[in-house]
Amino acid sequence: MYGRANKIAWVITLCAWVLVACAQRDAAAPVKRVYTGSSIHDYERASLSAPTYTVIRGDTLYSIAFRANLDVRELARLNALADPYVIYPGQVLNLKSRRQTKTSTAGKRAQKSVRSTPKTSTKTVDSPVNREYVDVKNKQNISKPKVLPTPLEVLPASKDIVWRWPSSAQVIREFSTAEAGNKGLDFGGARDDPVFAAAAGKVVYAGNALKGYGNLIILKHNDDYITAYAHNSKLLVTEQQWVQVGDEIARMGDTDAERVKLHFEVRFRGKSVNPRHYLPRGAQ
Repeated sequence: MYGRANKIAWVITLCAWVLVACAQRDAAAPVKRVYTGSSIHDYERASLSAPTYTVIRGDTLYSIAFRANLDVRELARLNALADPYVIYPGQVLNLKSRRQTKTSTAGKRAQKSVRSTPKTSTKTVDSPVNREYVDVKNKQNISKPKVLPTPLEVLPASKDIVWRWPSSAQVIREFSTAEAGNKGLDFGGARDDPVFAAAAGKVVYAGNALKGYGNLIILKHNDDYITAYAHNSKLLVTEQQWVQVGDEIARMGDTDAERVKLHFEVRFRGKSVNPRHYLPRGAQ
């Protein structure tokens, strides 16, 4: 009798333990994100200043050139790549020519040498002489030639591209040539407002791997021009897809932005230019 009672007590205890264990399984175990080092999400704008870059999954030559502020054709030439510029994870790309790398290294060494050399000369340096060119044949003084305007002032031709505004919303921030200025136009609008292709072209990037741009689309229009559309809530196109001018390619959002907006850039051979020089006048 006593042994039977012990057996019954043991069975009851076992059932209670099983019920407690099952109840505890109802709550999912917490999942913690493990950080394994720097990734593409950690790169800031124009952070690819090193002479080389190792390709990771999701990279395209256009996205790398965009982050390094390089002309994609120049980047392809530095790495002997032909169109359609196929790259693979683990591949090491040159971002600078060997000559540039050697010049940069030599310059740093020269600066270090100058800093470490004590000043021993007390001779004053004469002010530079205002030299003039002399036409020997006509015996006339000729002033120095005027400095040519910068490439931003001499706008490149784009006769083969038909442009339109990427959004009907109001421009809330203009393009700036300042070093830390806005490299495009910002359009304010409502969430999910349509975003249009500013010109016909091919989608060479569609994703959110570039920190500071959110959901981003990059279109290639010819060998010289690309456009970028950032902070979208939804992307309506995929990479390698061809689009026509005016096609809806995304919906306006606030991914990686402080408010709902479209950040729009035009780049000529990798350099940011003022979109207003290309978009139709009078529309905004």
